[in-house]
Amino acid sequence: MFESAEVGHKVEKAAYDKEEPGLREALLNAQFDLSAQGKFAVLILIGGVDGAGKGETVNLLNEWMDPRHIRTVAYGDPSDEERERPMMWRFWRSLPPRGQIGVVFGSWYTAPIVDRVLGKSTDIQLGHAIDRILHFERMLSDEGVLILKFWFHLSKKAQKKRLEELESNPHTRWRVTTLDWERFKIYDKFSKISAHALRETSTAHAPWTVVEGSDPRYRSLTVGKILLEAMRKRLKQKAPPKEPTEAPPFVPVVDNLQLLRSLDLTQKLDKKTYEKRLEKYQGELNLASRNRKFRNRSLILLFEGSDAAGKGGAIRRITGALDARQYAVIPVAAPTSEERVQPYLWRFWRHVPRLGRVTIFDRTWYGRVLVERVEKFCAEQDWMRAYSEINEFEEQLVESGAIICKFWLQISEDEQLKRFKLREKTSFKRFKITEEDWRNRKKWNDYEAAVADMVDRTSTEIAPWTLIEAEDKLFGRLKVVKTVAERLEKEL
Repeated sequence: MFESAEVGHKVEKAAYDKEEPGLREALLNAQFDLSAQGKFAVLILIGGVDGAGKGETVNLLNEWMDPRHIRTVAYGDPSDEERERPMMWRFWRSLPPRGQIGVVFGSWYTAPIVDRVLGKSTDIQLGHAIDRILHFERMLSDEGVLILKFWFHLSKKAQKKRLEELESNPHTRWRVTTLDWERFKIYDKFSKISAHALRETSTAHAPWTVVEGSDPRYRSLTVGKILLEAMRKRLKQKAPPKEPTEAPPFVPVVDNLQLLRSLDLTQKLDKKTYEKRLEKYQGELNLASRNRKFRNRSLILLFEGSDAAGKGGAIRRITGALDARQYAVIPVAAPTSEERVQPYLWRFWRHVPRLGRVTIFDRTWYGRVLVERVEKFCAEQDWMRAYSEINEFEEQLVESGAIICKFWLQISEDEQLKRFKLREKTSFKRFKITEEDWRNRKKWNDYEAAVADMVDRTSTEIAPWTLIEAEDKLFGRLKVVKTVAERLEKEL
């Protein structure tokens, strides 16, 4: 993997001085066009051995281009806040928006490679991490992100020479630490595992480029040229590339509409029984949320449902049982201008709760396979791939300690019409009914099919869907609170 980066590439000063001004100008122009078009983001990953010029190259890119439109992020050991969330949380939060360039030090490759080198993980665990990385980068690419990955390499002999040179110079001595020399002692193992990781993750949509780091002029021109060529090529395309999906044509599950149509919407509760049982389950939920064991878990509640099905009322019965300092309710509407320039899961990743906290989503990431599917806000292959992307997302949440409860609240068409008309007549509820609600109602059957497919394809053992018969508000609210209380108690 690294043979071609140990042959001693060099660029003479005269040749560099001749080529560098034109390359700088071209990169600035490409960056300007990127910002003006705003159609895609550029994500540059920087990795490699110590002393190979990673930092110098990133500084040079910021010097050659406009640093106001470059987001450079260096990751060290995770903070307490980061350790209480999935590993990928901190990387999602710093993704560059469309029209900008992101440069990442210490990316999602660092921990899997270092842990394997130090014996903190097994080959199987490294393989699992590689699979997750491939899935993540595939998704970013499908969302239009241009991914460039550079690995700066030095031979063992060249690295030793480089560290000694830095250490002998009073002005650069601070850059060499005891850790650098400790890692040099395991150079061979680090090189072997790194090469394996690079081979497994160098794909057509996110390729690795190995750069020999011994000559600063060579590595600078190499990175600059590759970046320029990739940006120019993408800028010339009329739209982000859409590769044919590897999945077969979408085929709805036969007769899965019975998932909703077989629900018994006639179930009701009288107010006295409701109030008595609600108090019981709210009490259980409150006790569970204050359990010492919950400090090492988090709770994520997802609410989807037919318009006017009572999501807000159910959420209020949940929050009524919790400490207000413990939870956050995230209402999800059409994406903002900030959110539209990021991959669709970005706005949900940033609301992932810390351990010991509760996050309640009123509408969720399932909008991709519901409203965006039905209203054709995205292409079929985009919402088709979303099923696996969502399952992967929720798997990461659960692995980090989250307990996920997903609710679909169902009412009949007649009951929805009744509630719509009541909202129009009630002054303090008029804001709840819009032209969009009436338009969505005309596509009842389309939404019904989308919901059935959603439940079939994303109801998993770790994050199952609970269908709520919400025709009677009291019955629906109680079932939601009871489900959350029992699930939390069981998990703890």
